[in-house]
Amino acid sequence: MALAPPAALGRVISCLPRPLHPPPMLSARLLRHRLAAASASSSPLRFVAAMSSSSASAHGGAGKPNRLAAEHSPYLLQHAHNPVDWYPWGDEAFEKARKLDIPIFLSIGYSTCHWCHVMEVESFENEEVAKLLNDWFVSIKVDREERPDVDKVYMTYVSAMYGGGGWPLSVFLSPNLKPLMGGTYFPPDDQYGRPGFKTILRKVKDAWETKRDALEQTGNVVIEQLRDALSAKASSQDVPNDLAARYVDQCVEKLASSYDPKFGGFGSAPKFPRPVEDCIMLYKFRKHLEARQESEAQNIMKMVTRTLQCMARGGVHDHIGGGFHRYSVDECWHVPHFEKMLYDQGQIANVYLDTFVITGDEYYSSVARDILDYLRRDMIGEEGEIFSAEDADSAEYEGARKKEGSFYVWTSKEIEDTLGENTELFKNHYYVKSSGNCDLSGMSDPHNEFSGKNVLIERKPGSLIASKFGKSVDEYSQILGDCRQKLFDVRSKRPRPHLDDKVIVSWNGLAISAFARASQILKSGPPGTKYYFPITGCDPVEYLQVAEKAANFIKDKLYDASSKRLHHSYRNGPAKAPGFLDDYAFLINGLLDLFEYGGKIEWLLWAVQLQVIQASENILVEFLDVTFHAHCIIFCHNYKHSQDELFLDKEGGAYFNTPGEDPSVLLRVKEDYDGAEPSGNSMAAINMIRLSSIFDGAKSEGYKRNVEHLLAVFETRLRELGIALPLMCCAADMLSVPSRKQVVLVGDKGSAEFRNMVAAAFSSYDPNRTVIQIDPKNTEEMAFWESNNANIAQMALGSPTEKPAVAHVCQEFKCSPPVTSPGSLRELLNKTVAAAGSSV
Repeated sequence: MALAPPAALGRVISCLPRPLHPPPMLSARLLRHRLAAASASSSPLRFVAAMSSSSASAHGGAGKPNRLAAEHSPYLLQHAHNPVDWYPWGDEAFEKARKLDIPIFLSIGYSTCHWCHVMEVESFENEEVAKLLNDWFVSIKVDREERPDVDKVYMTYVSAMYGGGGWPLSVFLSPNLKPLMGGTYFPPDDQYGRPGFKTILRKVKDAWETKRDALEQTGNVVIEQLRDALSAKASSQDVPNDLAARYVDQCVEKLASSYDPKFGGFGSAPKFPRPVEDCIMLYKFRKHLEARQESEAQNIMKMVTRTLQCMARGGVHDHIGGGFHRYSVDECWHVPHFEKMLYDQGQIANVYLDTFVITGDEYYSSVARDILDYLRRDMIGEEGEIFSAEDADSAEYEGARKKEGSFYVWTSKEIEDTLGENTELFKNHYYVKSSGNCDLSGMSDPHNEFSGKNVLIERKPGSLIASKFGKSVDEYSQILGDCRQKLFDVRSKRPRPHLDDKVIVSWNGLAISAFARASQILKSGPPGTKYYFPITGCDPVEYLQVAEKAANFIKDKLYDASSKRLHHSYRNGPAKAPGFLDDYAFLINGLLDLFEYGGKIEWLLWAVQLQVIQASENILVEFLDVTFHAHCIIFCHNYKHSQDELFLDKEGGAYFNTPGEDPSVLLRVKEDYDGAEPSGNSMAAINMIRLSSIFDGAKSEGYKRNVEHLLAVFETRLRELGIALPLMCCAADMLSVPSRKQVVLVGDKGSAEFRNMVAAAFSSYDPNRTVIQIDPKNTEEMAFWESNNANIAQMALGSPTEKPAVAHVCQEFKCSPPVTSPGSLRELLNKTVAAAGSSV
């Protein structure tokens, strides 16, 4: 669909002809609030003059290759045959700009970005535009997924200056890389009273020659303001406990006030799945239950379940192939922006898994399986690596120009020709019409691009349609599954959207978490459950294997064994960019889930190695020396390459997003916004809270102190704009809990009894729980626990040896009597919430 560029465009263009003056000094608080608002509203909005996506073509024409042909990034390779004399981000381009004393044109995007494709076709493949760029500028192309640090600098600038952002990001820089002016998508020619890209290039050249001092002064001042605003320091070492619960309450109240009771979701169109919103709602649901506030809990749960049902039934969900598209352009989750992103899939799957645990409704576990099976089928490489994204655009047939959604939409005739006698049943179920069905909202298809086309959506309960056709629900579901399989086979013969097969550590971390958690949570489903295409109905243990294989790929390919540092991404080898905060934090989260849900201590050891609390270096070296001598060597010589040493502001608190080693990256940002992805600081806070419950003594206290200092940095934001930081609000409340619940499972990990006990441990929803699996006969494991948590080691040693599985549940510094059956463990874990939870 024709997506309009962000609204910031008009403001940016209108400022170009005028001399620029240094902006007024903006307070740190105002800048942060403006940036949060811009981030929350940076999605592309429609406008009537939008360029149709039908203009987008296949990438990489037959022209002479430029420097980008030597790169590995799929996005840069898409531009490798443009007539523009592109440079990748690096010293060669910077030196040329300084030598010629000309400005830089920086274009940032990613390979599955619709408007990036449009601007390429309209401008970067245009010989006239290319000549202007080649004569007057040094042009640099950046893949935002490969270099999120560079993107963060200039997206922050555009968002702060003009109130909005998006991709493609188009910024003009001085030779010293300071921003001069910027925007997003620019059409090639003047229209509707606004200058086009060619006019803008001429005006920037003129401004550089006649108003250079003012431009450079503006860039310098803005970067300094942003540097001060986004590297906030804590005024104290912690946040009072009584405020922590208030942060969660205020965030939930804000979300509830924006809830759409008709179509679910929070806010209006365009609607994005923002899983962190559901996470804090579920977190508050649990707190209501613990406080015996059952009515309030059910009200929260109704909002979450309605949202998840509408998402899964809508066109934003790919009913034929599984998984979710990026967002819906309308309020009813019907017509999506069709790209699929890995970071969405992992987070959304986890929300459906949590909702399944709470409700016991197989509907939610089926959607989680749908997502994970889509990833297994289409997004995983031969070595277990999980790819980044699939494009929104594709050709209707070989050789045709690409259009958004071509791979996913259907005509009524296509369905009739494929399904035969089951056509009417299928068309009734998915609201298929001969005239096309993109008519549910004025925002769905305002330019009639999908006239005669259908985006599948479920508008009525299947049981009602089954009754209408005289079918049992099981028979009806089987027919629908068979129909989806047939359409999948037909769709598979169409030209596929571009696959971005880049492997990003942070996004793999999110997916590893979902696969690991699914391997146990899905065991709570009733035996004999039937699944229908595209769900495979596999044994949940297969999901654990996927998670472990992905983690091993990262360790083998993206983790430097000599320096003990992560790389950010991989495609035909590791990328030049180092690992960033999100890579460490999201991977650590995934490794902790692998440890808890899979039981192998090796994942905990790697998570600790990647984290390392600076205040506890000596303790960590000591315990690894006792337990695994090889790991001691790693820590002794390479602890400086952990998350804490690379990113932690030891004096001011919290984590920067980059190591700060690259002088071409002008800003180190302490990111806090939990948007489409959680912030690295929010995830790091929760990781350390989890680690603090695994270790005892000084090690545990070191983790907690770091979280307290981190939260103190963002205390004002938590208090005044908590809706922008839902996951960090949860972290603040988690830290205030006097003692996190520990479930210690002791026995033979290979026995069926032990495996059943593990499944029972995860059969209830409790975000303040840690599960530890120990085999007392494993001498290395026991040595680890004896050195790091004597209480847990004693539980293992004191458990009855004749029992294959024993569970200890401890909280608030006391333990319940051990239990030896899965049923007894479930009863023990659910005794405070069973009645309320079952009524949802």
